[in-house]
Amino acid sequence: MGAVTTASSTDLRERAETVLQQLAGPQARLREDQWRAIEALVAQHRRALVVQRTGWGKSAVYFVATALLREQGAGPTVIVSPLLALMRNQIDAAIRSGIVAVTVNSANADEWDAVYADIANGDVDVLLVSPERLNNPDFRDRVLPELAASAGMLVVDEAHCVSDWGHDFRPDYRRLRTLIAELPSGIPVLATTATANDRVVTDVSEQLGMGRDQQDTLVLRGSLDRESLRLAVVRLPSPARRLAWLAARLDEMPGAGIVYTLTVQAADDVAEFLRERGVAVRSYSGRTDPEDRLAAESDLMENRVKALVATSALGMGFDKPDLGFVVHLGAPASPVAYYQQIGRAGRALDRAEVVLLPGREDRDIWAYFASLAFPPEPLVRQTLAVLSDRPQSTASIETRVDLSRTRLEMLLKVLDADGAAKRVKGGWVATGREWVYDTERHERVNSARRSEQQAMLDYIATTECRLVFLRRQLDDPDPTPCGRCDTCTGTVWSDEVSADGEQAAAERLTRPGIEVAPRKMWPSGMKDIGVPLSGRIGAGEQAASGRAIGRLSDIGWGTRLRELVTGGDDPVPVDVLDALVRVLAGWGWEQRPVGVVGIGSRTRPHQLDHLARRIAEIGRLPLLGTLSPAGERPAATENSAQRLAAVWEGLDSATVPDLSGVDGPVLLVDDVVDSGWTMTVAARALRRAGAPEVLPLVLAVAG
Repeated sequence: MGAVTTASSTDLRERAETVLQQLAGPQARLREDQWRAIEALVAQHRRALVVQRTGWGKSAVYFVATALLREQGAGPTVIVSPLLALMRNQIDAAIRSGIVAVTVNSANADEWDAVYADIANGDVDVLLVSPERLNNPDFRDRVLPELAASAGMLVVDEAHCVSDWGHDFRPDYRRLRTLIAELPSGIPVLATTATANDRVVTDVSEQLGMGRDQQDTLVLRGSLDRESLRLAVVRLPSPARRLAWLAARLDEMPGAGIVYTLTVQAADDVAEFLRERGVAVRSYSGRTDPEDRLAAESDLMENRVKALVATSALGMGFDKPDLGFVVHLGAPASPVAYYQQIGRAGRALDRAEVVLLPGREDRDIWAYFASLAFPPEPLVRQTLAVLSDRPQSTASIETRVDLSRTRLEMLLKVLDADGAAKRVKGGWVATGREWVYDTERHERVNSARRSEQQAMLDYIATTECRLVFLRRQLDDPDPTPCGRCDTCTGTVWSDEVSADGEQAAAERLTRPGIEVAPRKMWPSGMKDIGVPLSGRIGAGEQAASGRAIGRLSDIGWGTRLRELVTGGDDPVPVDVLDALVRVLAGWGWEQRPVGVVGIGSRTRPHQLDHLARRIAEIGRLPLLGTLSPAGERPAATENSAQRLAAVWEGLDSATVPDLSGVDGPVLLVDDVVDSGWTMTVAARALRRAGAPEVLPLVLAVAG
C-alpha cells in the first residue's frame, strides 16, 4: 500500500499522540522512530523490525498501533511474548491506555474458553500468547487459523529468540514462520527486541519472512547507550570473597535491584546467605512457583526487598524504571546476553550501578550449557527414523534416542517448525517431508558461541570504555566513550572485605549437606527396550531420602567436588571425608544406620572402595558388601531411560549381599548422583535382599 497524504498523516499522528498520553501520561510525546514504526504499520500496513534499547518504548509502538487499527475496524492484535512476567506487565500497560488485553498461557487454562468466546465476539483488542502455545495441537488447529484470518496485526516480542544466533534461542518461535505465511495480505507485522547484532537482525528478518521484500520492511535501530549506567568489573579471587563483597556492598547500591547468578542453585544459596546477613532479598528462577514469582516481582517493584537474586528467568520485559542496580555474580556467556540483563537498570534514573563479579567457575557453567546445543546429525536422523504416522509420546521416543528429555523436546520442536515432524494429540508423528541437516549453519553457530565467550572474557579484561566494547558487540558503531564506567573514570569499587564477612561467607559456602531426593517412578516405555519396569516404584523397593556434600554446580563445594570426581583414582581426601562426617552428624534420621554397602566403579574402583571403607570405620559400622558393575562398561548416555537400561544390565546381582538379618537402615555409598538410576536400582536390589531401609550417601549431586 502507498503512503498516506500529508493531511491524513498529520491527523493520524495527532491521534497516536493522544493514545500515547493515555498510556504514559499527559507529558508523553512520540519519539520520531516510534512514529515512523506506527505509521508504517497503521497507514501503510508494512512489516517492521524495531531494535531499540530496553525502556525506549517498543511496547508503546504496538499498543498505539493497536488502538489506531482497531478504530479502523481491524481485528485484534496477536502478541507473541516469551515470559509470563512480560505478559503481566504488557496487560497492565494496555489497561492504562484503554485497550482490552487478554492472555492464553499455562497459568490460566480454566479461562481459555471464555477468552476464545470474547475474541470471537470482537471484545478483545490484544491477545498475548506464549510461543509454546503456538505448538499446542488444540490451539494450533482450532484457534490459530481463525486468529490468523482475523488478526489486525501480529507482534513478535523479544524477536531475537527466533534466531539460534541469539543468546536466548527458543525453538517454539520457529512456528512463527508458518503463522506469518498464513496471514492474509496486508496484515502488518512488528518484531521487536533490545538485543540483536547485525547477524541476528538478518536472521530474524529471514526467519520471519520479513526479508522477502526488503523495500517493504522497515528496520529501525537506535543507539544502545543509556546515560544512567555506570559499568564496572570487580575481580575477586574466591567465591567466598565475592559473596562477602556482595553482602557488604548491597546497602551502598542505590534503591532496589537485581543480583544475577548463572544457576538456579546459586540463586537459592546466595539469597539464603544474604538473608542470614540481614539483607532483605528473595530468590527467583525457573524453578520458583508461579505464585512466589508474582510475590517476588511485587516485592521488588514496591521496594520491599533490596534485591531479587535471580537467574535469567527474570530478564526480558521486566519493567521497573527505577531499578537502581544490577550485579552479576558470575559472567553470562556472551556480551549480548549481559547487555540484555543490565538493560533492566536505570531507565528512569540519573545513575544506576552495574557491577560484574566474574568467577573461575564461569567457564565450566558455560561449557555445561553449551553441551545442550543442537544435536549432531546421527542423533537427528535416529529421531526421524523412530517417528512414524502413529503418535508417539516424547517419553516413548526417549527410550530409543540417546538424548536427554530437554534436548529431545528442543529437537522435536525444531523438526516440527521445519515441517519434518508434527505435534498432534497423543504425541509426535513424522510428516514424510524431506529434511536437510544444515551442518554448516550449526558449525557457524557453535563457532559464534565460542567467540562470544571469549568476548566476555575480553570485556572483563578490557581497558577501553566498557560501553563502547558492548556497543561494538551489538554492532552499534558509536565509538564515543561513555565517560562513566570504571575504565573511563579510573574510579573502581574497592575489593576490600572484612575478615568476619569473608569467614561467614566461607563457612556458608563450605557448609556441607543437601538432600538427595529418591526416584519414585520408572520412565515410560522401558519394556520396549527389554527392561521389565513400569509405573510407580513400590514403597518396599524405594530408597529413602539421601544426603550429599553438595552439587557439582555449587559456588562453594562445586569446584572441589568436580576436581575430585573427574580426577584420578586416589583416596578421598581428609577434608572431603570430614565434610561427609558433618553431613552424617546433621542428618537427623529416625534410626541410626546399622551397616554400609558400597557401589563399585569401573573408572575409580580404589577411590570408591576407600570411601565406603572409611565411612564404615568412622561410623563403627560393618561393611556389608560392595555392589559391583557387571560386563563391559556401557556407552555413555545422556538419556534417562537408556541410563536406566544400562544400570539395569550393568549390576552384578551376585554381589548383592543377603540382608535378611539386618534390623535397621543401611547406608548406600557412591560418589555422584546424576540421573539417579544407579542409586535407585541398587537400593531396589538391597531392599529386595532384606534391607528395611536404604539411605543414600554420596559426595555430590550432578547439576
